[in-house]
Amino acid sequence: MKLLLINGNRTQSVTDTVLAEARLAAAPDTMLTAVTATFGADIVFSHAGHAIAAHAVLDSLARHHAGFDAAILAISFDSGLAAARELLPIPVLGITESSLRAACATGRRIGIVTFGAASQPLYRDVFALSGMQTHIAGTRTIDIASSSQYLAPAQLDASVVAAANALADEDGAEAVVICGAAVAGIARRLGGAVRVPLFDGVASAVREAESLVRAGYRKPARVPGPVSRVTGVAPELAALFAAAAPAATAAQVTE
Repeated sequence: MKLLLINGNRTQSVTDTVLAEARLAAAPDTMLTAVTATFGADIVFSHAGHAIAAHAVLDSLARHHAGFDAAILAISFDSGLAAARELLPIPVLGITESSLRAACATGRRIGIVTFGAASQPLYRDVFALSGMQTHIAGTRTIDIASSSQYLAPAQLDASVVAAANALADEDGAEAVVICGAAVAGIARRLGGAVRVPLFDGVASAVREAESLVRAGYRKPARVPGPVSRVTGVAPELAALFAAAAPAATAAQVTE
């Protein structure tokens, strides 16, 4: 089995962290490849960065998805997830959506820990799109002064433990999700210090992807309909649009 991980941020150290955690979570026979976006924000904290990241994710998927059994978007806002599912012939998972699903398997009320107050509107969108917003018991945000703080998650461990336990004690959370690609592995590292199960996205998405591939998931056929003309994108992305077009409609896609 071969899984492709796409980091929609431009920071290579995040990709390295994600890949290391994915290797710990994956089955021995799972082969993993991780790719960093070639353009966009170093770390996404805004709607503008999120929009560019979605394009960067699609661009990277178009260039690299061939030969893989499933793809994982290793960016906590699941940037480009719906679009990737339209275009790719393989399962595509977002790390935050997968972690919410995994947490729901252990408890109906989920607590959320995020980093950076400026990102809260983005996370609200992610939770709403996941369809699991009604399961969220509460959210705690650990504010950070800079992206360098976020990229050194061990310094935030005490705050994460306090926030997770508060969600359990004060909000009745039965499981807690820690959001963020850069903090991949934090649930495994801190699980013993929190009174309810902890989840982070990378391990959850790897296990879900493996399950889908083993189950022989097949993508349903697209409903025939009009296809917009797409120009100015990378040749690989243009080809992916053409390949994903409904068979009953001629695609008008150019580079």
